[in-house]
Amino acid sequence: MIGPLFAAAAALDHYQSSPERQAFVEDRPYNHWEADYLTKLWSAMHRDFGEKYLYAPADRVLPPPKPGERRVVFIGDSITDLWDLARFFPGQPYINRGIGGQVTAQMVLRFEQDVVSLRPAAVVVLAGINDLHGALQRESNEGIEANWRAMADMARAHHIKVIFASIMPVNNYSDNARDMLTDRDPKRIRALNSWLADYCKRNRLEYADYYKVSVDPQGLLRADLTRDGLHPLPAGYRLMAPVAKAAIDRALGRGRP
Repeated sequence: MIGPLFAAAAALDHYQSSPERQAFVEDRPYNHWEADYLTKLWSAMHRDFGEKYLYAPADRVLPPPKPGERRVVFIGDSITDLWDLARFFPGQPYINRGIGGQVTAQMVLRFEQDVVSLRPAAVVVLAGINDLHGALQRESNEGIEANWRAMADMARAHHIKVIFASIMPVNNYSDNARDMLTDRDPKRIRALNSWLADYCKRNRLEYADYYKVSVDPQGLLRADLTRDGLHPLPAGYRLMAPVAKAAIDRALGRGRP
């Protein structure tokens, strides 16, 4: 009934606080993969932008942590989604809630369901690279930072320890990565990581610096750690795992006298 409602309002002398909506003209071309990807997502995301439906069944049946269990949830995009946590953290009660392609705004929308409701002791957040890409939603640095803060606020309100991971570097060393730096500017990545490291320090949150262990002398993702210039190979995850473990141990007070 939105159409008749607006038509009736337009015929009256009515008050409207918000400015008129704009019709944005897209200023970046989409390749065929991106176009197919967005077409596939549109119908579902029109109803559920956060894509909460993906993990909803698993969240419903996951039992609460056992007495003494220090559950950790990893939330993020495809880099988290493709991380086999059971392989790299054997025997640990770590839960993967990564979804490929997601931006920080989507993670904010599903944080209550996919993190808070699971009652973890800590959460590891790896997010932001897709906001730079802009295929789904183009976000400013300030917008990304605001979404990071929102996730931290929700976690701390429920006594969940917060670990933020740095945005990882990217590269354009292979044919299928030749356009990688166009939308994922390494300077923006470094600027966002600098802000995030400082935010964690000021707010006594843990910072897992994946960037530091995966960057090459040119400031890009090491060629041996990826095929597409973005997603880590197992060799990349092997470097990330001890960084995550150390940050989790610090957050949960392990190894302290």
